[in-house]
Amino acid sequence: MDLTAVCAAVLHSSWLLPVLALMIAVDGPVPMLPSETVLLTALALALADRDVWMLGGLFLVSVLGSVGGDLAVFGLGRTSRRIVRATDGGTRTTRWIRRNVLHRPGVTIVGARFVPAGRLVSTAAAGRFCLPARTFVPWSLASSSAWALYMALVAALINPIADGRPVSALLAGIAAGVLTAALFAVVSFVQDRRSAGRRRLALLRAG
Repeated sequence: MDLTAVCAAVLHSSWLLPVLALMIAVDGPVPMLPSETVLLTALALALADRDVWMLGGLFLVSVLGSVGGDLAVFGLGRTSRRIVRATDGGTRTTRWIRRNVLHRPGVTIVGARFVPAGRLVSTAAAGRFCLPARTFVPWSLASSSAWALYMALVAALINPIADGRPVSALLAGIAAGVLTAALFAVVSFVQDRRSAGRRRLALLRAG
């Protein structure tokens, strides 16, 4: 089987956009699908082909799929104990989301989108703490649009590496996704360690 031909067929299929929208939506409550990798790969190939219509379509389905997934998690945040437990972690990011989701929903929903598990936690917390839907939806749209633009920027950076080759684009998309997740995880870990250090120092001074 020619892997290049298979990748090209999938990434140029008429089913790509609806399937990708569904993957991005499902990735909200079940963040295990490789939706970001597929999106980055498709964006890189569309940039290489200078296919403006495909770029527009990919941006649109990214936003719509993301908002759909956000709404699903938002609804589950009000009803599902399993999803609600996602907001009960003790990381610095989770605590920050719990403190700010009602008072600063825009900053919280948009900002959390760019940290590991931030989308799941922020949208579940918005549902759990009864943020009004009329407030949540516009910020979900803003968050989704910012994320889609970010994906397009990453795709533009990997485009010279992919050089229009489907397999190279796929590998570059995987690498970019892993590196991005690792970077955000490192930043979150460093912030948590600093926060824990400050708390220990405060306790020592208080004692």
